[in-house]
Amino acid sequence: MSQRNTGVTDQVAEVGDGEDACPVREVLDRISGKWSIQIVLAAAEKPVRFTELERTIPGISRRMLTLTLRSLERDGLLVRTVYPTVPAKVVYSVTDSARELHDAFVTLMDWAERNRSSVTAARAAYDSAALAVAQEEEPVRVPR
Repeated sequence: MSQRNTGVTDQVAEVGDGEDACPVREVLDRISGKWSIQIVLAAAEKPVRFTELERTIPGISRRMLTLTLRSLERDGLLVRTVYPTVPAKVVYSVTDSARELHDAFVTLMDWAERNRSSVTAARAAYDSAALAVAQEEEPVRVPR
């Protein structure tokens, strides 16, 4: 099978895996988790409280929400503000970086929505072709 060189392989090889690794990969590793995107999307609309996020994001456990919020705060995407009330009021809001990231998420979601049917069709065509090749490669057994 022939391989095409698109130049991307060379770019990735130049970056390496050290501390100067690809910034896109580093960011995607941090935000591509199941919950991070949903939290940023929810907090981008308005500052939100923990319980509000818990209700808004179905299926997330309290522990996972806590861990993800801490991670997003550490990465500078969320700001945690504690108000000195009884009981304490804690609000999470997005930073300017997260607002910019939110815009990228919206663009990606729009792309996914526009291309959903073509991706599904491409997968079906690929799977059909792969199945046909697999069936051709199976040895034919002739009964004796």
